[in-house]
Amino acid sequence: MLDNVYDEVKRKMDTAIDHLGKELAGVRTGRASLGLLDGIKVDYYGTMSLLNQVASLTTPDALTIAIQPWEQKLVPVIEKAIMMSDLGLMPTNDGKVIRISMPSLTEERRKELTKHVKKLAEEAKIALRNIRRDGVEKIKKLEKDKAVSEDDARKATDKVQKIIDEHIAIVDKKTAAKEKEIMDR
Repeated sequence: MLDNVYDEVKRKMDTAIDHLGKELAGVRTGRASLGLLDGIKVDYYGTMSLLNQVASLTTPDALTIAIQPWEQKLVPVIEKAIMMSDLGLMPTNDGKVIRISMPSLTEERRKELTKHVKKLAEEAKIALRNIRRDGVEKIKKLEKDKAVSEDDARKATDKVQKIIDEHIAIVDKKTAAKEKEIMDR
């Protein structure tokens, strides 16, 4: 019974950590990262499709992203979608391949990005706390229904706290790594 609560709490917290990882991958750091383009959609025969579904994406070097559309007529469509995004990137194309050179970040922009990363981390921590609260409520309900003893409920609550502590440490580690990546260039 309590194992189900632990498993559910851990699974939900792992999902929250995965979500944070995806969010952090989309934060621009001055280095070329394909994760930056994850949210960009292009009009492909009347259907809005993700960029990586209509083109091959590569990073030939640390400061360049190359996009090779599977159909040449998509070059201007993809270029426009990138310019319309709020990433502040300026693509260039040679008719076949679109290249994006990553501009250096200003000190002010680095600070803004660091604040954004901290905000994402805080949102993840709030999600983790909500998951912990739900888990503890389930344990209290089991105790109230006499399905578990008071001692077992206390131990279970401590175990849920230990699980959240581990996950918050992961959030802090990912956040610190991203902040270092932003400030390093």
